[in-house]
Formats: sequence, structure tokens, C-alpha cells
Amino acid sequence: MDDRPRNLREMLAEAKDSSELMIDLAYAALYFGDPDMAEEVGGLEETLSELIQDMRGICILAVRNPREAEGMSSVLQVISAIERMANDAVDIARIVTHKVGIPAELVADLSQAEEISHRVLVSEGSHLAHRPLSAHELPVQTGMRVMAVRRERQWITDVGGDLIVMPGDALFLRGSPDGITRLRELAAADKWTPPVVTDDPFVTDLDRAVDVLVEMKDISEVAVGLAYSALVLGDPGLAAEVRQLEDRLDEMKDRLELWVLRAASGKPDPSPLRGLLQLAQAAEDIGDQAQAMVWLIEQDEDVHPILGLALGDSDEVVVQVPVGTDSEADGRTLAELQLNIEPGFTVLAIRRGGGYRYRPGGRVRLLAGDEVIASGPDEGREFLTRRFGWVLVDPDGDGEMELEPVAPRA
Repeated sequence: MDDRPRNLREMLAEAKDSSELMIDLAYAALYFGDPDMAEEVGGLEETLSELIQDMRGICILAVRNPREAEGMSSVLQVISAIERMANDAVDIARIVTHKVGIPAELVADLSQAEEISHRVLVSEGSHLAHRPLSAHELPVQTGMRVMAVRRERQWITDVGGDLIVMPGDALFLRGSPDGITRLRELAAADKWTPPVVTDDPFVTDLDRAVDVLVEMKDISEVAVGLAYSALVLGDPGLAAEVRQLEDRLDEMKDRLELWVLRAASGKPDPSPLRGLLQLAQAAEDIGDQAQAMVWLIEQDEDVHPILGLALGDSDEVVVQVPVGTDSEADGRTLAELQLNIEPGFTVLAIRRGGGYRYRPGGRVRLLAGDEVIASGPDEGREFLTRRFGWVLVDPDGDGEMELEPVAPRA
């Protein structure tokens, strides 16, 4: 990221991708107990802070009259929310770097996630070195996709298949934890041992707190994805869902604090519980920032068009697509479809019968008429919609894509 984006649209997309990567890495650092990965979050935060400062300067210079000021204020609000989410990621990472303490039960629950982030260093002589990413088909071989690459002091977040992987590169990936062993073999990295939970007779309140915190993590991430979707699509319904999620996070944080205090009274050394409170605060604040972004939609405020262009043009796009009748997705489970492998999309939520199901698991079966909200690489959007029974068309040639049913086979 030494070569900074030249315009505000590119800078916003870069900032969005970087803040999401920071959150992923922060939670991954907890899961792996990896101080090096936590330090990477701090490095990204320094670069993102410079980018945010530059964006604020551009916004101020771009305003020439009061009407433009109203629209640009929406951009500044989103920039501030992105900055706050990045700060929350740093707070999560500090649990590892400052050894604040985290219960082993939480690590075990995080390991059950269907998708996690991972960092791996590429060694000289490995299968990955000196070859383009496209040659490895990592999403197929490992179920993980590269989100960013750090090469010495340079960050590469616009990762394409033509990128040549070099020895010493740090790859940052997201996907199924089942693929970590194969991934590390390809990179000739040290063997990886999954975290285990030691026997601890203390359960009840601590177990409840850990379960709630894992759910808070998922909900906060979904809230961010839905918030970006609401801005891109201008959808008040999605904005309302984000507000409901934020309200749930507030309630869950209150309950978790009570359970942690109870758990602390029954432990000889309550210090490992401090990280739970710090995590809860960070997850709740991430939800707050998602709600701050969609406030613009809820209040029918002027939203600068550059937000829709930038947030829809980032490495990770959010799409909303219905399940077509008799399509490949109709009647199949998410595990059977393996959308996280091909085309590399994560399902954030499913809307069915007026309600939403957030972060659905692999056993959830899609039905015709469901509306799926998913995030993934822009280049995979067309393939995703086709699997759901649709083709993307641009009828007016203005870049506004629409869905048309796939033509039936002759």
C-alpha cells in the first residue's frame, strides 16, 4: 500500500478493505495466540491512519458550496466509522500483545467457526514460491482465499491471480480452518496444531459468557456487511436490520458483563477474564459504527454517490440475490454449494418470509424465493448469480447491473 490510491473512490475502497482485514486478523491472532499476527494489525492501523487523514483533506478541499457540504458530510461520517472499527481491531489485537488474558474456552469456540483468517509465511523452495496465485487454485485446494499480502514493508490488498508469490511473503487468507494444514504444507511453513481446551471444572456463567461473545463477534461482522450493503443499495430495510442487530449487541454486552463478574468471583485468578470484557466492548462498538453508517439511510440524508461507487468497487463486494426456482442453489444446503470455495463468497444473511437468518451454518437449506446477502470477490459475482439462476446484465450501459433469469436449456 505504498502506492496510495489517487482518488477518493479508490481510497474509500482501500480503507474499507483494510479495516475489515484488520478485524479478521485481530480475531485470528486471538485464535492462534499469535503476537506476530496481532502486530500486523498495528502495522495496518498506521497505514490506514495516514489514508484516513488524506481522505479527510480531500473531502474538505472538494466542498465548494453548502449543498456539496451536505453530501460530503456523509462521506466523512463513513470515514469516521471505518476509523473507529480499525481502532476496535487494534483493541482486540492488544489482548494478545499485552497478554490481557483470554479463557481457553473462547479459543475453542472460535475454532468452530466455519470461516477464520490465517497468516502464513512463504518459504524458499515451497510450492507457492515464484509462481502466480492462479497456478495454485488455493480456494479449491485449501478452501481459503488470499485477502492480502505483506511483502517486506509493502501491503498488497488488490490481490489478483497474476500476483507472483515470493519467498518471505506473508499471505493473509480467509476460509475454512480445515484447509490450514494443506495451506501450510504448500508454503513449507511449520506444522500447525489446533488449540485445545484444558479441563476446567468451572463452567456455567463463564460458558454462557463465551457463547454470547462468539455470537457477538458474528453479529457485529454481519452488521458491518449489512451496513455496507445498505449504503450501496440504498436499502432502508437493510438499515433497519442493522439497527436491530446493534440493539441486540447492546443487550448481549450487558448480560456478558454480568456473567463475567459472577465468573470472576468463583475463580482464584480472574485475570484471564479481562479479555472477555475488552472483546465485548470492541464487538459492541463495531456494531455501533455499522449503525452510524446506516443512520444516513434511516434519516433519508443525502448520501454522496461516491459511497455507493467506492463501497461497491472494493475487493469485497456485497450482493443481494434471490434463489431462483430450479436453480443450482434451490433445495441445496450451503455445505453442498460450497460458495466459500467457488466463487469465494460468504453468506452474511438469508431473508426468508420477512425475517433474516444471520451467519447461517452449512446445514441451512436454501429454498426458491430466499434472498441471500453474501460478500466476496467482485470477479466472482457473475458466477455466484448464475448458480442462483440469474445472469447479470447492463441494459442501459451505465454500469447499473440487473438480474435476468438464466435462459432455460433447449
